[in-house]
Amino acid sequence: MIRVDDPVLPGFCRVIWNEHVREMSDLPVAARNRLMQVVFAVEAALRECWNPDKINLASFGNVVPHVHWHVIPRWRDDRFFPEPVWGKAQREGTTQRCGPDDARLIAAIVRHLGQGEQ
Repeated sequence: MIRVDDPVLPGFCRVIWNEHVREMSDLPVAARNRLMQVVFAVEAALRECWNPDKINLASFGNVVPHVHWHVIPRWRDDRFFPEPVWGKAQREGTTQRCGPDDARLIAAIVRHLGQGEQ
């Protein structure tokens, strides 16, 4: 998981598969399931730590043809809401949000991963 340093989109994370794989369907089923467990754990941790109004999940890979997921907390007053973050800005500026430090977010992700294995 990589946390994206973007003040306009606080909490934005990417979950990236380490091996070069072009499409989700190129992964063996067990690997696909494990990747999605991580994506869902990151989503749950972001919800717990940031309390956003919504979470967006996206997997494109058009620019970088490598399996990865975007996990993006969204708020009704963010710059793009209700549009996707790659859409047209709906308002100027952004509300500053202080989120958890990396250690707290990682601890929450690990906890949610453990819960998913039960």
